[in-house]
Amino acid sequence: MALDQMDVETYEVKRTDEMTFWEHIEQLRWHIMRSAIAIFVMMILVYSFSGWIFEHILFGPRNENFITYRVLCAISDQFHINGICLKPPHFTMVAVNLGELFFTDMQVSLILGLIIAFPYVLWELWSFIKPGLFQKEVQSVQGIVGICAGLFIFGVLFGYFIVAPFAISFLASYQLAGIVTTPRISDYISYMVMFTLPIGLVFELPIVIYFLAKIGIVTAKFLRTYRRHMIVVILIVAGVITPSPDMFSQLMVAIPLYILFEVSIVVASRVEKNKALALLQ
Repeated sequence: MALDQMDVETYEVKRTDEMTFWEHIEQLRWHIMRSAIAIFVMMILVYSFSGWIFEHILFGPRNENFITYRVLCAISDQFHINGICLKPPHFTMVAVNLGELFFTDMQVSLILGLIIAFPYVLWELWSFIKPGLFQKEVQSVQGIVGICAGLFIFGVLFGYFIVAPFAISFLASYQLAGIVTTPRISDYISYMVMFTLPIGLVFELPIVIYFLAKIGIVTAKFLRTYRRHMIVVILIVAGVITPSPDMFSQLMVAIPLYILFEVSIVVASRVEKNKALALLQ
């Protein structure tokens, strides 16, 4: 190990060790406060444009001009594939309870504010953790904030543009004994949250596998051994996420999830390779 590297690591350890427990708590408190302020600011910003957001974003998947429906219909016309040109049924939403519209608006503002501020919250978390790491550890996770934020946002967008249109079209068109579907606005928002946020978290799988491989809980060999089992699990998850019974919509969800699994294998393999090289040195 280079002498200058040893000096840097020794300095970092001393700097961390010199801080008392309550000083660490004080630092954490300020990171949490700044994160909360960022979320609150984004929440106010979303609330200021709530009318436009509800009409063009949240209610987008129930509009037949939504980009997903137009693309699917174009594919259906181009390649003569039947059954994928979706047209969402028209349905009216109601607000039953007094104050339901207001509290739903607040809920949406908070959730979207959290999504928008998520990269900054991750950066604050990383800023708190980083001083306690060695230089090599910091370099090994270079860009982790951007990767985590990118995967989360990509997962949310995937849920919004892929999962939500299929699910809403299927659920809204489902009929039983001539009963007409008239959902509450709060129920509709809850489903939209369910179709987006959990998928954003699922897309963090490669990051989770990276840290599990770092501490030796998961190996690339283990993941390869249970690849067939994971395919079955992914198909089941895709079937649960997409209530639509057609195979095409389920494959559109299953394929990205399987790609994430394969990426996780590559990540675990690279972690093991780096650990082996570090031992040789």
